[in-house]
Amino acid sequence: MVEIQYYATGRRKSSRARVIITPGDGKIIVNDKPANIYFPRETLRMMLRQPIELAGLTGKYNIIAEVTGGGLSGQAGAIRHGIARAIVDMDNDLRSRLKKEGFLTRDPREKERKKYGQKGARKRFQFSKR
Repeated sequence: MVEIQYYATGRRKSSRARVIITPGDGKIIVNDKPANIYFPRETLRMMLRQPIELAGLTGKYNIIAEVTGGGLSGQAGAIRHGIARAIVDMDNDLRSRLKKEGFLTRDPREKERKKYGQKGARKRFQFSKR
């Protein structure tokens, strides 16, 4: 028997997430750990569930995500992006609902580079007139 699975890649900040959706009972596994252990904050776990709940697929599919780079917030955003893209792969009719909520848009904000002769990207050294 061939098991149906849907695959997508999500990105946010410097994080990259590979997401696989398979029929199941609603488990979310992130880097071989349950999501509630990998993401300690409830807000991050809620982010993962948003596209699933919007599509009305709660408890019907298992989600396996491999995520690298960035911090927890960027990783959660990358997984959410990947889940949304995989759901569209699964059912193209849900595209307009997910797009309206902004789940299919890749957040383009990246860290600004540090400039030479300065303390950071924006912060300057203290100016002294004399």
